[in-house]
Amino acid sequence: MRERFIEIVNRFDKAKVLVIGDVMMDEYIWGDVSRISPEAPVPVVKVIKETFIPGGAANVVRNINSLGGKVYLVGTIGNDSLGKRLKKTLAKSGVSTQGLIIDRSRPTTRKTRIIAHSQQVVRIDKERTDSLALRIKRRLLNTFHRFIKRVDIIVVSDYGKGIITPSALKKIFSLAEKHKKRVVIDPKVGHFKDYRGATILTPNKNEARAALGGVLAEGENIHSIGKKLLRELGLEALLITRGAEGMSLFEREKKVIDIPTVAQEVYDVTGAGDTVTAVLALGLAAGADFLSSARIANFAAGIVVKEVGAATVSKKELIKRIRSA
Repeated sequence: MRERFIEIVNRFDKAKVLVIGDVMMDEYIWGDVSRISPEAPVPVVKVIKETFIPGGAANVVRNINSLGGKVYLVGTIGNDSLGKRLKKTLAKSGVSTQGLIIDRSRPTTRKTRIIAHSQQVVRIDKERTDSLALRIKRRLLNTFHRFIKRVDIIVVSDYGKGIITPSALKKIFSLAEKHKKRVVIDPKVGHFKDYRGATILTPNKNEARAALGGVLAEGENIHSIGKKLLRELGLEALLITRGAEGMSLFEREKKVIDIPTVAQEVYDVTGAGDTVTAVLALGLAAGADFLSSARIANFAAGIVVKEVGAATVSKKELIKRIRSA
């Protein structure tokens, strides 16, 4: 089985993926805490360094790129210095930025995390989440249409920042069906009813629970939730990530498969969902089935959660982790 997984990973460089979704920049302010502020009962963080990492849909793209896949990104950035920095960072790593559209009416989404002694102290979000202007929506979908013929699979990275709307999803699903492309969605709570037409979703257990109202009926567990979502949304498959409990894969007319976690140490789960979505899409694009793709994604997630902040995994690291299992 390990050799089969490695063979699939070695085919990642032949996979072509189109990612559409909410692009953002993750800012990390790293520091030390040695005292409490005299002004309020809060820690005083002495800043040591700052780092910027493309996040959201751009982090999915980073993961695909670091594993050797060819990736096309469709999304928006603001007409600001942060947007220019994000675009430059992606281009420097070899990612095509042709599909990044500048929206002058909105800032580039920024998530600032203040980290002290490897622990997140606070997060600050600068963003707009209202719907995009009609002209920007049209440009995005025209760009998506232009790229779709070049790829094997589509990823929708929905962070609820205004890119992925019911009308956008209808167009994405229509084009995917026309061009016979499968659609992998990293979902957003509150949007689940609009995902009918997707191939597979990758929610975490809290998102899956929230999709069905958030309250478990007596005797209901993650298996019953997954089966219900699979049926109600007409999906081919559903992969629910469960943190320390691993993952659960649901497929039509098949037994639920629980995949135990392979993470040995967990420092930060930031961006782990992006990694799972990216590797799952690469596996499917490389010709693997849902279960093999999910198991490989599980290995990748076990690597990135050992790092503080959104991280990526290389093909070499992934193969090494599979071999050591």
